[in-house]
Amino acid sequence: MLIAIRLVALGFFLAWRIRHPNPDAMWLWALSVTCEVWFAFSWLLDSLPKLCPVNRSCDLDVLADRFELPTARNPKGRSDLPGIDVFVSTADPEKEPPLVTANTILSILAADYPVEKLACYLSDDGGALLTFEALAETASFARTWVPFCRKHGVEPRCPESYFGQKRDFLKNKVRLDFVRERRKVKREYDEFKVRVNSLTEAIRRRSDAYNAGEELRARRRLQEEAVAAGGALGAAPLAETGAVKATWMSDGSQWPGTWLTGATDHARGDHAGIIQAMLAPPTSEPVLGGEPAESGALIDTTGVDIRLPMLVYVSREKRPGYDHNKKAGAMNALVRTSAIMSNGPFILNLDCDHYVHNSAALREGMCYMLDRGGDRVCYVQFPQRFEGIDPNDRYANHNLVFFDVAMRAMDGLQGPMYVGTGCIFRRTALYGFSPPRATEHHGWLGRKKIKLFLRKPTMGKKTDRESEHESMLPPIEDDDHNQLGDIESSALMPKRFGSSATFVSSIPVAEYQGRLLQDMPGVHQGRPAGALAVPREPLDAATVGEAISVISCFYEEKTEWGRRIGWIYGSVTEDVVTGYRMHNRGWRSVYCVTRRDAFRGTAPINLTDRLHQVLRWATGSVEIFFSRNNALFATRRMKLLQRVAYFNVGMYPFTSMFLIVYCVLPAVSLFTGKFIVQHLSATFLVFLLIITITLCLLALLEIKWSGITLHEWWRNEQFWVIGGTSAHPAAVLQGLLKVIAGVDISFTLTSKPGGADDGEEDTFAELYEVRWSFLMVPPVTIMMLNAVALAVGTARTLYSEFPQWSKLLGGAFFSFWVLCHLYPFAKGLLGRRGRVPTIVFVWSGLICMIVSLLWVYISPPAGARPGIGGFSFP
Repeated sequence: MLIAIRLVALGFFLAWRIRHPNPDAMWLWALSVTCEVWFAFSWLLDSLPKLCPVNRSCDLDVLADRFELPTARNPKGRSDLPGIDVFVSTADPEKEPPLVTANTILSILAADYPVEKLACYLSDDGGALLTFEALAETASFARTWVPFCRKHGVEPRCPESYFGQKRDFLKNKVRLDFVRERRKVKREYDEFKVRVNSLTEAIRRRSDAYNAGEELRARRRLQEEAVAAGGALGAAPLAETGAVKATWMSDGSQWPGTWLTGATDHARGDHAGIIQAMLAPPTSEPVLGGEPAESGALIDTTGVDIRLPMLVYVSREKRPGYDHNKKAGAMNALVRTSAIMSNGPFILNLDCDHYVHNSAALREGMCYMLDRGGDRVCYVQFPQRFEGIDPNDRYANHNLVFFDVAMRAMDGLQGPMYVGTGCIFRRTALYGFSPPRATEHHGWLGRKKIKLFLRKPTMGKKTDRESEHESMLPPIEDDDHNQLGDIESSALMPKRFGSSATFVSSIPVAEYQGRLLQDMPGVHQGRPAGALAVPREPLDAATVGEAISVISCFYEEKTEWGRRIGWIYGSVTEDVVTGYRMHNRGWRSVYCVTRRDAFRGTAPINLTDRLHQVLRWATGSVEIFFSRNNALFATRRMKLLQRVAYFNVGMYPFTSMFLIVYCVLPAVSLFTGKFIVQHLSATFLVFLLIITITLCLLALLEIKWSGITLHEWWRNEQFWVIGGTSAHPAAVLQGLLKVIAGVDISFTLTSKPGGADDGEEDTFAELYEVRWSFLMVPPVTIMMLNAVALAVGTARTLYSEFPQWSKLLGGAFFSFWVLCHLYPFAKGLLGRRGRVPTIVFVWSGLICMIVSLLWVYISPPAGARPGIGGFSFP
């Protein structure tokens, strides 16, 4: 109702503004009306998707009763939950510290999910030995950390966060050995941190020692050859001896990835593919520990399952001349690798700095995937929550208006958009298939049956296992014509997915394992209960070799990876585009807000880093607007309001152009003595009052049902103006340059805070660092113009023979509105509190006064009388 009232009021207000121009300043009136019309359009795009907000909750007890109790088909009560493959991505150990990644991995391994159904894959896109050896240390420490978490039920299960929390860790703990074992594990974790932090120096010293030995052997060999040839060899340089400065592993072999000193076949963009299983797949039966003296464990694990999920290190092959497509390419490589090694029907992807804060989060996500209608859910998106943010959240890093208002509102439509991390995918949705029963809702008569088998048939006959996994997969969407393409045989599958027969045969298996139970009402293509309570096949060398082949740099050539399958290429914000493509096929998504935060990560608290982060997001939105992923070209399967939400994603950066103009208009009004209207009439003020009151009421309603605070809402409004006058216009410019001139856009990786504790006083040290950036120029200019204009306008009115206070108040009000929104930006420029001398503020005020007096002297008001100092007095 409020949206309708405000929409009507905006219509009348804009009509009145257009019918009542200001003849004294037509250019000022025209600019203001143009901006106001655009702001009304932008507000409408933002408000329409908020008509149907949704709050969800799930019951984990029902999930356990349905999938983990003994049945006739599952007499032992093994877990019948489908498998989940967890993807963690990292690219540079210098900007993403290995200790941060290690804590994320440990929280995943300790998650409350069946051990045999969980697999974790770390994608190291930099191919660094430091990341590899840090993961090996992590796997070793996990043998102590995971049983400790299971035994005592600690939360959160990220050791850095758990040991760093300031609340009472003894609350609800009843075991007498908890304090003793916690002390032991804490000491072991401290030693683990030291080992990880010392890996850089250890690798360097080890490599220097091995290289020195190789150089010495090369010199001896050359000397022997020279003696044999009758000559002599002096001190030859390293390059002449043929020895190279390699990076060496602890077992004495050369690292096949990126070396510390780049070389051919061992540079960041030129190295072989690497796969190493750090932890082997666990057995299907629980393995209970024993006394520390018996099992060699640090703690007493009697009666505790000591199995660990499979942990795999993956670094895809990179070669010069290939477009590796950054994070999207790394994710697609993990999709193929995991399909061959574990083939979980569901995939959870996390950034290296986003750890599992709620060990039951995976189960809560599966509630929506496995409930009635869950077979049409392509992904379950969790909100992003952050740690290490300053208490005042100066730059709106928590972004709660987006995660708790906009995303919940989209959940009432076709589902929230994908935001890049903290998301559980259905594997077949990533493969580009349409949702089941899509043909029933859109007029197609049936689906083609795809017969693909887990193994090649023996003697022309199918085994029972192969027959069980015959799949009724929906067809893949043909995006070129926005229709469904028919797949009549499996011959087209390699052309779409690549040449790996093992990968192609894994597709129907994943589809079958991701089905709903067939005894649920309304399920036509379900699976019987207990069908997944079977042991996993062991991992052998042939399987790993096949996994190596699918991460080669040329595997995706002449396939549809990155175009219709997997993470979509061609955009800085590949996450939004990937989710959009799924919704465009008719899938829906779910927003899962848990009582205890599911995942937590870090965010840049420095002003410059924050602006560059917003610049990257906004640039991706501009790319989406000028691409085929613009919601204007969506299919009929996407709901209307969902289209509006996605269209707004591509449109919002363009509002910055009008926002900059509107932020300058108050200063221009004060400088010139003109206003956007000829007179402050009662009609104008009434319309302005109605629009403002309805906006405030809408904000209060959003605050009430979303649970955010008024302070958080106001911080979001402030940063909307800060980003709109800095990062967003730069993004529009970059996007236009890419579309018109073909200028490529590249961004540096956002640095993640380290895992070490820097002390209480340095916790927010980055917040006060001033790092100049070109993005700061427009907001600084706007602030200076409005500050000086306030002084000039006030002086002009005071010294005028006939002061026009209404125009001064109008211009001053809007200038004050601009300065209030830019206050956090100005505070960020001042650096640490107390470091700016008071004389700076005195000088600034004196300069503003002098400039204002000079302006009045140069351009005195009409009808002014000369007075003392050349100014007039009434």
